[in-house]
Amino acid sequence: MPQPQPSNLNVQRVRHAWLRVVLAAGLALAWSGWFAAGLAQEATSVCRDATATPSSDDDVWLVSTRHLPGICRLPAAANVMVEHRGGDGRWHRSTTAELLSAADRPLVVFIHGNRYDAGDARQQGAQLARQLASYSPAAGPARTVIFSWPSEQQGILLKDGRAKHDRARADAHYLAWLLGQVEPTRPVAVVGYSFGAIISLGAMNDLVAAERAGRSDVQPWTHRAAATNFVLIAPAVRCDALAPQGPYRNSVECIDRLTLVINSRDDALRFFPLLERNLRADALGYVGMPRRWLPPQLAFTATDGAAIIGKHHGLPLYLASPTLTRTIASGVLDGLQ
Repeated sequence: MPQPQPSNLNVQRVRHAWLRVVLAAGLALAWSGWFAAGLAQEATSVCRDATATPSSDDDVWLVSTRHLPGICRLPAAANVMVEHRGGDGRWHRSTTAELLSAADRPLVVFIHGNRYDAGDARQQGAQLARQLASYSPAAGPARTVIFSWPSEQQGILLKDGRAKHDRARADAHYLAWLLGQVEPTRPVAVVGYSFGAIISLGAMNDLVAAERAGRSDVQPWTHRAAATNFVLIAPAVRCDALAPQGPYRNSVECIDRLTLVINSRDDALRFFPLLERNLRADALGYVGMPRRWLPPQLAFTATDGAAIIGKHHGLPLYLASPTLTRTIASGVLDGLQ
C-alpha cells in the first residue's frame, strides 16, 4: 500500500523549524568568529605591551577575586588577593590596607571584560595607567587598581558569555566591598570595559543600598566629599541600565561625571541580546543612551568610536587611538584632583 504523504502545511512547518535552527546556529557561529577575531587582535596587543619597559613612577596595584566563589550580596568582608607592581615590573603580594594608603592619591579602578586571564588583566591595566600618565602628566600621580575577576575562557562562546554575564553580577558585590573601604575624601575614577560595566554599576547599586540600610561597615557614597568619575568603554550591559526605571538607576546617585564610549559597529556587542534569554535588550555599548535619563548635575559625555574601531571588540584598539585615549583620560582625570 502507498504510504500517506504529509500535508503541504506540515512540510512547511518542518522546513521553517529547520530554518530557525540553521539560522540560530549561523548567528552563534558568526558571533563566535567576529568576537574571536576581536579577541585575537586584543591578545596581539597584550603580547606587544608585555615587552614594554615598566616605569618606576607607575603606581599600579591588583585586586583579584579569581579564587573566590560567586556570591549574591555585598559581603561584610572579602579575602581578596592584593598585589603591587614594583619598579622592576614584578608583582609582589600586599594587603588591602597598603593598597588604600597614600590617601592623597586619587584611585583609578579598572575592571576588564570577558576572556581575560590574570596576565592579560595585569598587562592592560598597566597599559591604561601609562596612557593616563602620558596624557595628563601635570595632573599628579594616580593609583591604578586592576580589579581582576574570573573571566578566563570556558567552553563555547555563547555558553561562556552567559556564564560570565552571571559571574559579573556576583563580582559587583566584591567591588562594592572594596570601594566601601575608600575614604569619602579620596577621589575615585572607575573604568569599566565590556562586562566590567556590569561589575562597576552593580557595585554602585550595592553601595547605595548599603547606605540606605544604615550599614556602618562600608563608607557612604551618595554624598562623598571627593569626586567620583565613571568611564564605560564598549559596555556590555543592557541599554536601559541607567534609565529612570533601569536596573542600575541607583548608581547615578554616586557618580559626578560619566563618560560613555560606544561602538555602534561592534559585532560582538551586536549579539548581546542573546545573553539574556528573556529580555533581548541591546547593549549600552552598541546603541548608547539619551542624556535626559541622567540628573542635570551629572556631567555626561558620549562618544561613538565606530569610525576608529570598526567592527572589532578589544580594549587595546581604543587605547591605540590618540583621540579615544584622550576622551578616556579626560573622563578619568577631569575634576579628580
